[in-house]
Amino acid sequence: MGHFAELNSENKVLRVVKACNIDIVNNGGDESESAAKAFENVCKLSNNGVKWVQTSYNSSFRKNYAGIDYSYDQQKDAFIAPKPFNSWILNQNTCKWEAPIPFPSDTNSYTIQWEENNQRWIGSALDNNFAYKWNSVSNSWENI
Repeated sequence: MGHFAELNSENKVLRVVKACNIDIVNNGGDESESAAKAFENVCKLSNNGVKWVQTSYNSSFRKNYAGIDYSYDQQKDAFIAPKPFNSWILNQNTCKWEAPIPFPSDTNSYTIQWEENNQRWIGSALDNNFAYKWNSVSNSWENI
């Protein structure tokens, strides 16, 4: 199955819809404008939709699989997720957002989340109620 993302006039994804592979192959193939245009006959655009752009479920093209509220960057030919935190930076090669501090290397037995106010990764151990912060210098968890 192929997938197409419906874009609005600001290149924001409104929805993602499955398409029949044979329709894609018969109308120009993967990543083609003609396949996207032909898909309009199969699935009409919504009121705010202006065009369909094919997306790849396994991210084999257009960097990332499209999702609602993602942006499509035509110059990069990539779908980009909404920025999760103000401090995060877009990796220009992968078109994925990255924290200013690398994700912890020790993920076993921890539920991990980014704490924007303190610019750090925090973890909760699955077997107790303690909270930890990630020390990126020593690559270890420390009690908060």
